[in-house]
Amino acid sequence: MESTGEQPNSVCHVVALPFPGQGHINPLMNLCNLLASVKSDILITFVITEEWLSFIGSEAKMDNIRFATIPNVIPSEKGRADNMDAFFEAIMTKMECPFKQLLDELESPPTVIVVDTFLSWAVSVGNRRNIRTALFWPMSATQFTTIQYFHLFVENGHFPVDLSEKGNERVDYIPGVSSTRFVDFMMNGSNNPPLLGHILKSFSWVPKAHYFIVTSIYELETRVIDVLRSELSLPIYTIGPLIPSFKPISPTGTNHLQWLDSQPCSSVLYISTGSFLSFSRAQMDEIVAGLNKSGVRFFWVARGETNRLQQVCGDMGFVVPWCDQLRVLGHSSVGGFWTHCGWNSVREAIFAGVPLLTFPIGFDQGLNSKLVVEDWKIGWRVKSTEAKIDHLVTSDEIASLVKKIMNLGDDEGKEMRRRITELQQILQGAIKEGGSSQTNINAFIRGILQDQED
Repeated sequence: MESTGEQPNSVCHVVALPFPGQGHINPLMNLCNLLASVKSDILITFVITEEWLSFIGSEAKMDNIRFATIPNVIPSEKGRADNMDAFFEAIMTKMECPFKQLLDELESPPTVIVVDTFLSWAVSVGNRRNIRTALFWPMSATQFTTIQYFHLFVENGHFPVDLSEKGNERVDYIPGVSSTRFVDFMMNGSNNPPLLGHILKSFSWVPKAHYFIVTSIYELETRVIDVLRSELSLPIYTIGPLIPSFKPISPTGTNHLQWLDSQPCSSVLYISTGSFLSFSRAQMDEIVAGLNKSGVRFFWVARGETNRLQQVCGDMGFVVPWCDQLRVLGHSSVGGFWTHCGWNSVREAIFAGVPLLTFPIGFDQGLNSKLVVEDWKIGWRVKSTEAKIDHLVTSDEIASLVKKIMNLGDDEGKEMRRRITELQQILQGAIKEGGSSQTNINAFIRGILQDQED
């Protein structure tokens, strides 16, 4: 553990424990940076596994944040997608003991444990030690509500469901959630019984926590947040969009910002779809062909086979293995974002005011895509709602859609850009003094300080 010197016992000490995955670690670190910037005398211990320390240990953070490590739960956490069932089983059984040992070795006792909602055992640890716990939810409030009311699928005879047959049928009985396709609900692992069991077990601990933090803003998901506040007895704080407070330095040898600087305003489609292996080779070939047919400039973050993709993408495309996404989305040359619809990416796109093409792959991404396309109307689906679940999107379909979203004169596109500009202003207003997120972060800090005094 990094040392910050002796700390008095009365210090406000936050212990943060994320689920060991990038989409969970990043927003919780952003929250910790925000807490530390609002209250400079707070001490934050950010607990990660040894492997993740090697990935993020050098990133910028506030001076009053320190890292502490526990052993990896499996030999290579970066490969957890190969067996998500085994990975969830490991975090449910192998993280608790080293975490309890770490708590025993801290220089000052924790005031509160801020823990990812999927790590439910930490609530039990905190309660047994008389330490308050704050559950941290890094996805949309809509996704949380869907899991919270999952029993309604069973009660209505809609679980289990054959997605190949009924994936496009709609459900309208989840409180606060508008009519949604089965496939958009079920991408979160609901059709995987062992994984679903882990998720529902985690949720059973929600009422036993003391605070609940959602990485959204009230104005974006008003109906579902109102439902949660009526359902849960613990205080709920919407603290979003939780974009990075610190900008990581680009790896040496990249020149993508110079390439973006040389492109016309709003002419570049930014593409980020997670791992290269997230698509079948056939679908990837169609995407490449469609981009080339479109004649649109594009900037593609592809974490696998970057060199091969650059060779087949031609002069209009620029392919890199990594980038500072928020910085790229905010660049004047970027006019659209093709995304797999992770919640972090959706929030950053709205914050930057960039419309989206959605191509969800799994987990919460289908529901995020539905929010983007149907509820907020700030993007279009790459795969139409009428298509079969395993439909291969052709290069012609892709080329047509890419040209349309990058056509600044298209009437539908103009309306979409107007809508996302409205949401952008709402998000930016939420983090200003007096905004909903700023008010909630202050209320959370007051709450834990008051409870510490009591």
